[in-house]
Amino acid sequence: MRSMAIVVFVLAATVASAQTTLKMIPPPEDVAAAPADATTTRSGLAWKILTPGTSKRRPNTFSDVTVHYTGWTTDGKMFDSSVARGKPSSFPVNAVIAGWTEGLQLMVVGETRRLWIPAELAYKGKRGPQGMLVFDVELIAIK
Repeated sequence: MRSMAIVVFVLAATVASAQTTLKMIPPPEDVAAAPADATTTRSGLAWKILTPGTSKRRPNTFSDVTVHYTGWTTDGKMFDSSVARGKPSSFPVNAVIAGWTEGLQLMVVGETRRLWIPAELAYKGKRGPQGMLVFDVELIAIK
């Protein structure tokens, strides 16, 4: 039992160390709020295409996707980034916050889109970063 506790501690320390050594990616100039030329959906999700996609294929709720992303709070603090880790992330579209689920289904493969996700479509004050979140998301693949 003691050796298991040591392994858990070492893993936790490794993860914490990795999180503190992420290369910080500067926030976009429009991180504080969606600009006037952004599109806003009925739910409140705002978005802007940064790089057009190379496909017509879009994921659905049940798709698995591979993406590169960086997330910031509206005060410009980066809180997560697959780009900074140097490794894309893969997950089911319906296993993430509501703003991501909605935003990913609007995208096509090869596209990079900036999403302004209101708190109601993010963590809703329960966990994670609070308030509106801003993500740059590149949809790499749909499985």
